[in-house]
Amino acid sequence: MNRLTTSQGTFELARFPEHPSDPFRAWDAADEYLLRQLTDPETGPVDLTGTVAVVGDRWGALATALAAHRPVQISDSYLARRATQANLDRNGLDPDAVTLLSSRDTPPDRIDVLLVRVPKSLAFLEDQLHRIAPALHAGTVVIGTGMVKEIHTSTLKLFERIVGPTRTSLAVRKARLIFSTPDPELTRTPSPWPYRYELSGDVGPVAGRTAVNHAGIFCAERLDVGTRFFLRHLPTRGGSVKVADLGCGNGVLGLSAALANPDAHVTFVDESYGAVASAEETFRLGAPEGAKADFLVGDGLADLAPGSLDLVLNNPPFHSHMATTDATARTMFVSARTALRQGGELWVVGNRHLSYHTHLRRIFGNCTTVAGDPKFVVLRAVKR
Repeated sequence: MNRLTTSQGTFELARFPEHPSDPFRAWDAADEYLLRQLTDPETGPVDLTGTVAVVGDRWGALATALAAHRPVQISDSYLARRATQANLDRNGLDPDAVTLLSSRDTPPDRIDVLLVRVPKSLAFLEDQLHRIAPALHAGTVVIGTGMVKEIHTSTLKLFERIVGPTRTSLAVRKARLIFSTPDPELTRTPSPWPYRYELSGDVGPVAGRTAVNHAGIFCAERLDVGTRFFLRHLPTRGGSVKVADLGCGNGVLGLSAALANPDAHVTFVDESYGAVASAEETFRLGAPEGAKADFLVGDGLADLAPGSLDLVLNNPPFHSHMATTDATARTMFVSARTALRQGGELWVVGNRHLSYHTHLRRIFGNCTTVAGDPKFVVLRAVKR
């Protein structure tokens, strides 16, 4: 937990879930810069009496600091929403002060102040600006924020093309602001997302199927090499097995399991609303008739009954926004062990240098290497 002091007040903030060993704060200089700008006496304080929308608030720092103005938070992240709720609670704020919308929900009809935390994915920013643009009017104040390394010429061009004339601030503590003025005369075009592509013929049962990718999904325009390697080495199970595609992304791993065993019941889980929507569309297009599946947005497998799964497939992320960390993978492994029955198996693919085998041996007491190449390794751990 850490303390953020701003002109709006002082707030105790933490990420979700909280990891004692996690060195990362729930806010950074970009959040501070934006909050300071809203009350800057030199530029004139921003009028926050209308509808304030906060897009991409990573751990709820912005929404918590602005809770007095009852903002609408729009996020693709389940964990960011849980962090926002937890941060409101730990600061004694009204839990209903912030309206929580997912990236798949319909935005407000009218937005008077739009605050955008620039995401890592330019595609996600593009899709969200397309979705929000109809709610903007000539008087809407639009301010983006991010660290200097997150804001590129392409970022500014995107604001310019979808919102209107755009400029940037000076950099302060390696953070920068984006100021964009809505242009009602701009021609509105539909978002190019979701993106679809046909899977190649060398990826097992899903060969030739269509992968659907909403904006922001990892490697949305092509199948990432780690998943491609994993698809060639997936286990085959017979009977009415219960399988989870944990951190499902576009769902091709779970779809492959369903195609290999039509009696399987596959649960697709991700903390990204866009990912789960992608997996559901991928599954509906490519699954055999009568295939059974559930689609959950959540924190790992916490919502599943302990001991309810036979097999978990996992290609864990090793980034949290711009930070490299294995905290998410470790949380996923613990979650998988709890959800597996005795004898159930977790199969993981990862880059060799990440040393997932060390964590799996500590959590499961065992780990074997199923397959590997110079870059990737597929690991198997059994709950005993």
